[in-house]
Amino acid sequence: MTQLTALILAAGRGERMRPLTDTTPKPLLRVQGKPLIVWHLEALARDGVRDVVINTAHLEDQFPAALGDGARWGLRLHYSMEGRDHGGALETAGGMAKALPLLGEAFWVLAGDVYVPGFRFDAAAAEAFVQGEDWGQMWLVPNPAHVPQGDFALNADGRVMRKDQAPAGTSAYTYSTIGLYRPAMVAGIQAGEKAALRPSLERAIDAGKLAGRLYTGPWVDVGTPQRLAELNGEAPAASAAPSA
Repeated sequence: MTQLTALILAAGRGERMRPLTDTTPKPLLRVQGKPLIVWHLEALARDGVRDVVINTAHLEDQFPAALGDGARWGLRLHYSMEGRDHGGALETAGGMAKALPLLGEAFWVLAGDVYVPGFRFDAAAAEAFVQGEDWGQMWLVPNPAHVPQGDFALNADGRVMRKDQAPAGTSAYTYSTIGLYRPAMVAGIQAGEKAALRPSLERAIDAGKLAGRLYTGPWVDVGTPQRLAELNGEAPAASAAPSA
């Protein structure tokens, strides 16, 4: 069964999390007793992934200091250091392009600042993706309060569509920041080039090469101090956005 390398995106500054991120990279902030990124490392190790690349920029020396070589989780950690090599973060597609020599023919990608403890990095899903021809397969989630309009449409055949091109009634969802990708997704982006992922995803949609799945388990974009506090039981539930 195929076991792919995973890339954890951990290079960003985390402006909305200041002042917490003035001294600690967002993925190293603690959630329920351990760094947020460690939840990912434990899940990847549980599901048989062995090689994990972490891209870094902001306060990047803290990552190898905190995580080491990954041996404590049965992993081999590799660092793609954008700050050292390029002077700063390269954004998502740029980070993927720089890390390609460490990733192989297909790979998992996930953001280091989401809390999704129940997600399974399923080897069967990875195998099916490798055997297919898509450039990417993304996991979408029901829209949270801070993204009520969603990011992309998902049709009944499991194809991701631009919202403005989807047939009426096609549901829109939010990108979970987890996906399977091939190097083709970031074709044309040079190592060291700063590039957002959205244009690459839209290129894949237009080529009919982007699949999607819906994930309905617990998922939190830990993007603000309030959300972090709520995960840690430090804020009353009433402070959350009311449900519809």
